[in-house]
Amino acid sequence: MSIIVGIETSCDETGVSVVENGTRVLSNVVASQIDVHRVFGGVVPEIASRMHTEVISQLMQQALSDAGLEPTNNTAPVDAIAATFGPGLMGSLLVGLSFGRALACAWQIPFLPVHHIEGHLFSAFLGESKPEFPYLALVVSGGHTQIIQCDAPHQYQILASTRDDAVGECFDKVARLLGLPYPGGPSIQKAAETGNSAAFRFPCGLATKDTLDFSYSGLKTAVLYMLRDHPEASVPDVAASFQRAAVDALIMKTALAIEQSGVRRLVIAGGVAANKCLRESAASLDAELFLPPFVYCLDNGAMIAAAAHSRMQHHCALPHDTPAAASIPLVVV
Repeated sequence: MSIIVGIETSCDETGVSVVENGTRVLSNVVASQIDVHRVFGGVVPEIASRMHTEVISQLMQQALSDAGLEPTNNTAPVDAIAATFGPGLMGSLLVGLSFGRALACAWQIPFLPVHHIEGHLFSAFLGESKPEFPYLALVVSGGHTQIIQCDAPHQYQILASTRDDAVGECFDKVARLLGLPYPGGPSIQKAAETGNSAAFRFPCGLATKDTLDFSYSGLKTAVLYMLRDHPEASVPDVAASFQRAAVDALIMKTALAIEQSGVRRLVIAGGVAANKCLRESAASLDAELFLPPFVYCLDNGAMIAAAAHSRMQHHCALPHDTPAAASIPLVVV
């Protein structure tokens, strides 16, 4: 049996979780900073890192207590500590990485750095239904839009990335154009509930079989011009039409990746994986679908602990002194 604490501080959520054997979540606590950053319309890096510093110690205590674990003078309550080393906001990454590494040193247990995207890939193993390798993963969030072929544990091929905006970033920008609150994903989904998704025809970026890559800058610009030319347009209709176009691009490229790779298992992970429209549309794909529970779609420590457990099992843990990296591709680790 292996019990690992996972720490996630790559952006604006402080997550600490205790996970047993990489799949059973004993505790999962997250401190969100949405209310603080909402007034700025996006994440302010310096504020984010400062707030991680203020709460991380208390969250660690709460996570251990919720899991029924208490440290003693002679024995660490867990077998290892893992933390995100990148990609993300450098100041935020350093808070979790430094805290986790120091605590592991004090308790004299292993410390495991984990790539943020790899954490999202392993979030699928925290639900009741778990994928087998190989599988495809559509990773969609505020900073990432990628299709990754997972051939075996920790063996990845990046099949597609976005050439400009990530889909979650596009949601945030369009929400601002519509006067909807940050973060854009939930606010657009809510507004779209009463809208007509066929009211406006927005473009699907890179709508060609020549590439699996995504592009969302054109969609964002199309919404901008439509609102300029039609200021009377219904916000719910625009939100629904935009959401439909954004999701259609994801589904189209993912269907093409399934066809080209021949892999018929699909994981959808990342914050945008919580989008209802995406989940419903993905059910039509010719693949066995695995969706993490909603709570593990957003950034959290449980997914970091799950990935760390697998790396320990397969004897490929990264060096404990791996430095924080604001930008680092998954395949190099």
